[in-house]
Amino acid sequence: MLKRTILIIFPIFLILAAFQQPQKLQLPPIPQEDPQTEKVAIVLTKHQPKEQEIHSQLKKLKNTKLRRIFTHAVTGYSVKGPVSELQKLKELNDIQFLSEVKTYKVENSAHLPTPYKRSDSFIDHFELIGTEAVHGILDEKGNRLTGKGITIGVIDTGIDYDHPDLRRSFSGGHDLVDGDDDPMETKGAGFRSTLHGTHVAGVIAANGRMRGIAPDAKLVAYRALGPGGSGTTEQVIAAIDEAIKDKVDILNLSLGNDVNGPDLPISLALNKAVDEGIVAVTSSGNSGPNRWTVGSPGTASKAISVGASTPPMNVPYLNAPGISKEIRLELLQGSDNWNITQSENLVFAGLGAKEEMKGVRDKIVLVERGALTFTEKAKNALEARAIGVIIYNNTKGTFFGNLEERLPIPVAAISKEEGLALKTQLDKNSMLIHMNLIEEKDILADFSSRGPVTVTWEIKPDIVAPGVAINSTIPGGYLPLQGTSMAAPHIAGAAALIKQAHPNWTPAEIKAAIMNTAKDITDRDGKRYRTFEQGAGRIQLEAAINTESLIIPGSLQFGKFQLADNMHRHSAKLTVKNTGTAIKTYSFSIPKKEKGIEWELPMSFSLKPNEAKVMELAMIANPALLKDKIHDGGLFIDDGKNKIRIPYIYVVEEPDYPRVMGFDFAPADNGEAYRYEVYLPGGAEEFGIALFDPDQYRFVGFLDWGRKLEKGMVGKEIPLENLPDEGMYLAKVFARKKGRESTIDAMIFISKNTAAGQR
Repeated sequence: MLKRTILIIFPIFLILAAFQQPQKLQLPPIPQEDPQTEKVAIVLTKHQPKEQEIHSQLKKLKNTKLRRIFTHAVTGYSVKGPVSELQKLKELNDIQFLSEVKTYKVENSAHLPTPYKRSDSFIDHFELIGTEAVHGILDEKGNRLTGKGITIGVIDTGIDYDHPDLRRSFSGGHDLVDGDDDPMETKGAGFRSTLHGTHVAGVIAANGRMRGIAPDAKLVAYRALGPGGSGTTEQVIAAIDEAIKDKVDILNLSLGNDVNGPDLPISLALNKAVDEGIVAVTSSGNSGPNRWTVGSPGTASKAISVGASTPPMNVPYLNAPGISKEIRLELLQGSDNWNITQSENLVFAGLGAKEEMKGVRDKIVLVERGALTFTEKAKNALEARAIGVIIYNNTKGTFFGNLEERLPIPVAAISKEEGLALKTQLDKNSMLIHMNLIEEKDILADFSSRGPVTVTWEIKPDIVAPGVAINSTIPGGYLPLQGTSMAAPHIAGAAALIKQAHPNWTPAEIKAAIMNTAKDITDRDGKRYRTFEQGAGRIQLEAAINTESLIIPGSLQFGKFQLADNMHRHSAKLTVKNTGTAIKTYSFSIPKKEKGIEWELPMSFSLKPNEAKVMELAMIANPALLKDKIHDGGLFIDDGKNKIRIPYIYVVEEPDYPRVMGFDFAPADNGEAYRYEVYLPGGAEEFGIALFDPDQYRFVGFLDWGRKLEKGMVGKEIPLENLPDEGMYLAKVFARKKGRESTIDAMIFISKNTAAGQR
């Protein structure tokens, strides 16, 4: 007899099942790519090629055309041609690496929310990192530290240089999307309009009603991401190329993808920019909270990769009868502040459609995600005179979202598990709950991507900065947004002030100053975050500028220890520099004794002012005695005044993990599609979601498929018209890598009429 355990999630959109099969289903091969499919690729060469040489090489490839030659960021060029011909390029002698272009994108740009017409004073995040105090410090010329004389490049969606707070700061730029010198944001394009670059620019150098971290710095805009906030590898590398040519001092890239690898062309291009004297700052990504989720270019070794933490903020917590743990509410951006602090009635209203908003007046409404946009749900609750909205996810975990316009009602998100627990307690009736507001700061945002980096096993992000509820400029006004995209410009602005204070410091020294002086942060239970989650910690700008010692690099990686090696010694080098005005004596603190680990550390030494010393230290490990696959911690160097923490990391083998985990399938928020999410802990050479008739085990088709997917969360919205007929299907989710295959079996129900009909 066939055994099934079925979980029905209201309404009948989704049925997931633990499924035991009486026979092994035969998975068909995933579709082959048409060899004539045209693609754009980046070609990296050993030597800088001349245009004539490239054309000569491409003569044999009739349908492959040269697009762009890169002259500064990387050695190579881009081409467009059929897949079959691009593969032949790899056979040429001078070719080092060929990579199909990937899509890079920003967050929060799909919808253009209604902006505030005034600059509401959300400056707690500036005060937290020490910006105001630093503005009172003078540079060598007697100027206050405001970014004067520093040029900052912003590779993004462009900048609305007509914004009154950005007119003074804007200093030209390039449009790599349209191929001109007008890097204006995409405006007047409906849902394809963008605001991201203007928001980033405001955090760095707004100079009007709102003042950014470095208000007197000059901003050069490089529009590499076009309508909808996305662009290609080719456009981003071209922007880096232009920035190197323009000799900017600082470069901010609040963009990324989900590829965790150090050798993608953009990561290599950023390393080259640093070699050219530019401080490169990039966001780590918004794919957290799992390990290995940091994405390129946040994986670039020499760049400063930035994660997101919380500024001081009042966070609402919900206490409900029958639920032992407080439930934390995540406010949606564009929501009214949550000022409800007393006991109120909670009532369930389905998906939040108008006809479901019955008896909700003066109550808080609990609704399920899906079928309607967050804004539609909130408007329906507002019209029914509810006082607050709580949306629970329809896939695992919680979510972070934006309202499309500012609404005078608080709207918050909770996880699927928390929502179902509340719904169970409600049992179709109203329930009295109690709300608390608790001040939090320096908590790592759940969305902030974590490391380590694959292959190099480096700590990323390097640093964290405020990235939640960050108010800044957008076309037409101001708006709070969240993401590591908002955290990175804090570091870019900070780097500009450090550069002004110390004009002769190299990018490596500026990065070290930021990391050496960071504040180690802890979670809500007081437990220190791992180094591959927070890097060195949260930036403290005043301490970075006033530091009298630099330890370079700011973190150490000891590589990968193999069990077969038994005892293994890995070494690393540090440069210690005295930037003070007096002789300093340095000494290492002896690390806490750990089973299987021995350290070789230098003896104490002294340095004169401006003197530097290179030293070697080593870790000797017995992998057989080490329980954790990833081990990290901190070494401490005492300079007589401060203890400087240097984060370190090493890994033992690679864990034998399942290739696919956590499949979820649910209606999309617009009611016109379904979305799926699945986690690939180690990436996949081949991935697919095959659908079968659950009665006859007949293959129906692929819900989705792909090749060469990197580590991390994979998800997509699939329009209703691209889905099979309405009904129940057995979904077999599979991932293959290095000869191993893992699968998940789930029952899914597709209802085309219901999803669309709820609008």
